Amino acid sequence: MSSLTNQNIFTVSRLNAEVRLLLENEMGIVWLVGEISNFSAPVSGHWYLTLKDSRAQVKCAMFRGNNRRVTFKPQNGNQVLVKARLSLYEPRGDYQLIIDSMQPEGDGRLQQQFEELKMKLAAEGLFAQTNKRPLPEHPQTVGIITSKTGAALFDILDVLKRRDPSLPVVIYPTMVQGEEAAIQIAQAIGRANSRNECDVLIVGRGGGSLEDLWCFNNEVLARTIAASQIPIISAVGHEVDVTIADFVADMRAPTPSAAAELVSRDNSHKDQAFNARQHKLISAMRHYLSEQKQQATSLLHRLDRQHPNNQLQRQSQQLDELNARLQRAITQLLRSHQHKIERQQHKMALYSPVKRLAAQQASLQRLEQKLLDAMDRKLLNTRHQLALAAEKLDTVSPLATLKRGYSITQNQSGQVISHVSQTKTGDTLVTRLSDGEIHSTVN
Repeated sequence: MSSLTNQNIFTVSRLNAEVRLLLENEMGIVWLVGEISNFSAPVSGHWYLTLKDSRAQVKCAMFRGNNRRVTFKPQNGNQVLVKARLSLYEPRGDYQLIIDSMQPEGDGRLQQQFEELKMKLAAEGLFAQTNKRPLPEHPQTVGIITSKTGAALFDILDVLKRRDPSLPVVIYPTMVQGEEAAIQIAQAIGRANSRNECDVLIVGRGGGSLEDLWCFNNEVLARTIAASQIPIISAVGHEVDVTIADFVADMRAPTPSAAAELVSRDNSHKDQAFNARQHKLISAMRHYLSEQKQQATSLLHRLDRQHPNNQLQRQSQQLDELNARLQRAITQLLRSHQHKIERQQHKMALYSPVKRLAAQQASLQRLEQKLLDAMDRKLLNTRHQLALAAEKLDTVSPLATLKRGYSITQNQSGQVISHVSQTKTGDTLVTRLSDGEIHSTVN
């Protein structure tokens, strides 16, 4: 026992704080599917719920700044997909999830798969502008890969007939919806390359839901488009529909009709060249903005883990819990007084006159009013204390101090160095700045 130092002995508060930091910093962002139960939405605007499956459950909180973006009203029994960060509610020592976003399970899973494949292929360079093949300035033969009965085919043919009726067209009919569609489209691209009978390909279909267009988010199809020796124009859905095929193709057209205009000539062929360059620039800008958005999202997650607002959120959650406990205590106290009054009324019915009963009822009303006034004062005082704590936390935030040019130097034990006498030759020091750390050795 004598070998222990003060730093080896934890208080419960310090232990919970250390565990919370470990959970938040080590786990990062997690995706979770589960069924909602015990859903609660108090007047603070925050949501509290439990996510469960057949064998386990976890408590969750979603603060009002994030739940305002949820497009549906969660209910007990809903299956949802959430993006969250792991944390710990220190006053009770309960680990919980802080939810950033929530979607119904079906739509959420497809969107998550889309984002994961998009990031994977982007990291491999399949979206890079340097890998894009230029479209022929004056195509000699156009290949069309789409459904032979779909409206997209007739829209493309109508535009080509109007603008350049002499342009030869080769149609490669495939399915454009369902489980087998992606493989059929990839095979059609392979046939067009092996036959070498056209110098540009239009791949696409008309608009539809995310599920209808899902075959164009297939990894095999994306790699087939990237490997094609024939330049490919992706023309899937409408202007607002975006698929993986759009990112990996050499050119993206907002509609099938627009793709037909890109490959056909008319009296304004100079405008066509301008439009092609404009579409190419837009595609490059979208790719650049997508990369910048991913980087910004990553930086926001890092900032969120260190932001003082997290402390405010935890205190707000604690305030909601204290409010609920106060309400329960008041209800229990009122019930106790009600029982006493009932007993007094029974005695009065046997021994007391009517005036005494009226006095007891008036006393009960005064007690109830006092309890309500005490509750209001308690809630007002608690909110005032929370506001003062938030203001004080923001004032003394170490991050704000570091950004003004200050730094904090610690030794390997985590002790802050404020005097030269606290160091000796060979010590390793860690100096924390606003944007990182510097490790140094005392000479």
